[in-house]
Amino acid sequence: MAHREPVTPPAEEPTIGRLVVDASRDVSTLIKSEIELAKSELKVSLRAGGISLGLFAAAGFLVLLSIIMLSVAFAYFLTLWFDWDLAWSFLIVFGVYVLVAALLAFVGVKKIKTVRPPERAIEQGKQIPAAFKRSS
Repeated sequence: MAHREPVTPPAEEPTIGRLVVDASRDVSTLIKSEIELAKSELKVSLRAGGISLGLFAAAGFLVLLSIIMLSVAFAYFLTLWFDWDLAWSFLIVFGVYVLVAALLAFVGVKKIKTVRPPERAIEQGKQIPAAFKRSS
């Protein structure tokens, strides 16, 4: 008598519904994983950005302090060079700063008057609803 191997029934093929359920579950898992990855990367980036921002703020503060010290030194040099009273030297330094600030404000006002809205982008934005109406 010949030895026969048991016949295994053919594997049941998945239905369309089962494939759709599996695909949607896999896509959902993939999206959740991508969101978690993005969150972890953002945490690292935000931490580094926060530290950098703090360092830039500290550097800016130190520059501000150095400008104040430079101003005091300039006032004292004016007192030594021209034999003026110290108060007049500080007033002259103050006046120079006011003139520089006025000049910067004047240039800023001139520049801001040249600012225009993005007319081409606005016009293209107005055309978007019409493009959707034509395509449907």
